[in-house]
Amino acid sequence: MPEAVGSTRFREHVFLHLSPPLGGAMKQHTVWIASIGAMLLALIGFVVLHATAGEKKIEQKLDRLYSIDDPQFRRSMGVLLGPPIVEGNKIDVLINGDRIFSAMLAGIRSAKKTVTFETYIYWADSIGGEFADALSERARAGVKVHVLLDWIGSSKMDTKYTESMQQAGVEVERYHKPEWWHPARLNNRTHRKLLIIDGVVGFTGGVGIADKWRGDAQDADHWRDTHFRAEGPVVSQMQAVFNDNWVKATGRVLDGETYFPALTPRGPSAAQMFSSSPTGGSESMHLMYLMVITAARRSIDLSSSYFVPDELALDALIAARKRGVRVRIITPGTEIDSEVVRSASHALWGELLKAGVEISEYQPTMFHCKVLVADGLLVSVGSTNFDNRSFALNDEANLNVLDAAFAKQQTEVFERDLKHAKHVTFEAWENRPWMQKLAERTASLVGSQL
Repeated sequence: MPEAVGSTRFREHVFLHLSPPLGGAMKQHTVWIASIGAMLLALIGFVVLHATAGEKKIEQKLDRLYSIDDPQFRRSMGVLLGPPIVEGNKIDVLINGDRIFSAMLAGIRSAKKTVTFETYIYWADSIGGEFADALSERARAGVKVHVLLDWIGSSKMDTKYTESMQQAGVEVERYHKPEWWHPARLNNRTHRKLLIIDGVVGFTGGVGIADKWRGDAQDADHWRDTHFRAEGPVVSQMQAVFNDNWVKATGRVLDGETYFPALTPRGPSAAQMFSSSPTGGSESMHLMYLMVITAARRSIDLSSSYFVPDELALDALIAARKRGVRVRIITPGTEIDSEVVRSASHALWGELLKAGVEISEYQPTMFHCKVLVADGLLVSVGSTNFDNRSFALNDEANLNVLDAAFAKQQTEVFERDLKHAKHVTFEAWENRPWMQKLAERTASLVGSQL
């Protein structure tokens, strides 16, 4: 089992193994029944682990003080979320595994001084071997290579990969290995996806190191995802985010010109890389999404692999609709790695749909994207899901980009995905089967952990 039950992170691992290969309505009923059992078990595990966030949550909705194109929005983003927004960045979009993995591997193989790599999922798949080989080769060539893996997310990784990397000189560390005296740390994972080459090129997005992400989303076995490649001053902020968890895991600081070289402008985009963690600033990611939704005045396009908003986020989205903002959301359909999350999400759709929020379910395969586009100006991408686990329990990292041309490109990507998604109406939602409603009601019991 790749994830402890108490951590209730079923979404990327567990639930697919709970339902037998049945057909038609019987299969759907089996899925719903298994969902209810899994969620009750998760709730028990949650209580046993005392899995609570130590910091205060945001308790009241934000006042709408400015729009996204207002200079005050940029100032507030820099002050409230941490690092400043810096000019002169080049951001390239990478669609699906064939392009994402080839670009990441090419980046690793080009490294001359340093490679820093942090990821949640690293499984015992063929792509895992390719990354291990590339990282090992660079370490043998004298490059300083540092790899930080989440303990739970990498539990399916073959030990031969870690052993071969360590023998080659790669520093491989695991984040939050469980201790008997501190079981609650199981609920705090590093969900960040970061790869930085020589301190000058950075990658972030939604992809994990597993064969599910290979291909071009051509069928149910090849997931739909997006990653981004960055050059320019923002890469130093990406390196700082990696360093944050590296220090927590090892006590060792990575510093100096080899990790933080002087960076010159490389493109037209203003950007900011920031992070959140329950050990400090756990509400930063939640605050960022609330700020963007509250400031939007024309459009919000959200691609979300796990969409389980809390009450504040729901209210913010509904308030946006009431002031005339078009809100469109794409989330997974039946091809999803966790029916538990899908049930918890469905339970919340009624008021959104009644308010005019457009919700669509992606059909061809698992939709793992995590991209927010607002007012044709701001794009936020990274590891963060639109749920409490990302907002309060995981370590996350997002890249915010302020660039109208880049936002237009991401809107076009969103609309291409929309063509492969099924629109959900309020009437269809209201008339769903009673077993489905029961599963969704049960899911709400563990919604804060999903």
